[in-house]
Amino acid sequence: MKPDISRIFGTISRLILEPRSTAFRWGFAVLSFAVALALRWVVDDQLQDGFPFLTFFPAVVMTAFFCGILPGVVVAVASFAASWTLFISEPGTLDMSAQALTAMAFFTFITVTDVVLIAIMSRAIRHLDEERNRSAAMAEQGRLMFNELQHRVSNNLATVAGLLTIQRRAVKDETARKALDDAAARINVVARMKRLLHDPTAQEVDFAAFLRDMTHEVIAAAGVEERVHVHLECARIAIPRDRAIPLGLITTELLSNAIEHAFGAGEEGHVEIVLRRNGTKVVLRIADDGHGLPAGFVLEETRSLGLSIARQFALQIDGELVMKNRAPKGAVSELVFPAV
Repeated sequence: MKPDISRIFGTISRLILEPRSTAFRWGFAVLSFAVALALRWVVDDQLQDGFPFLTFFPAVVMTAFFCGILPGVVVAVASFAASWTLFISEPGTLDMSAQALTAMAFFTFITVTDVVLIAIMSRAIRHLDEERNRSAAMAEQGRLMFNELQHRVSNNLATVAGLLTIQRRAVKDETARKALDDAAARINVVARMKRLLHDPTAQEVDFAAFLRDMTHEVIAAAGVEERVHVHLECARIAIPRDRAIPLGLITTELLSNAIEHAFGAGEEGHVEIVLRRNGTKVVLRIADDGHGLPAGFVLEETRSLGLSIARQFALQIDGELVMKNRAPKGAVSELVFPAV
């Protein structure tokens, strides 16, 4: 199993950046030097010549790593003195021979290198941690601004839809009233999709959840809850963000068309909505048991604005939209589009 480099680096960062009290830092330094000295004394008889600093190097490195550069330097100086006076020189003397001076120079070089490298690493890690915190703060600010923008856009769209609804009350012509109703409904769909897309990090939308909410709203807005019964059979399918709004508008248009034209005034009926994956394709099927499509109906030649919008959006998402009658009665609309 390969080591998780990011996890290891995170652990090292926490060990270096974790704040420690002055008492802990200097207590650790004294203890590490005392342990190193005691161990060196215990194993003195077993060590061959040339290993006077064996236990002191780890003490210097660990102290500099856990407690900072100054305690590490102090332990290095104390180790230097102890090694020279107790394990290189004879008792009561200070060995100034070339061999002793070379050994002490070697010790100095190694400890200075260790302390300098640890200092550079600590500084780099602190700098990286500051940059990471700065980036996290900027990302959070961007997320909040994005959410606020989405919220304002959704509210503005809802306001526009409300204004259209108010304007409808002053219009007497039924065709104009219907056009205003349709426009308000489409704007509300976009507003709902904007709310679903409020997370800037989310690259996909759970379209099954949207279908459930949208269906309830469309049925309630049409005032047919008591007589038109909708059955949903929707697999949980993630839709890319750039396709969510077009697909939402297509679904709303097809459902609204089925409710409006499949059943006469006061008639009861059923509408079935199916969302499923079929290999590399996604199939959206909306079927009803109503009156069916009129004779000679051709989707490409329809004058219905809603169906024309649905057809254009189907082409936009590389999908194919088909509408036909089904046996024994009713009509079915089926949209097939790529899963990715």
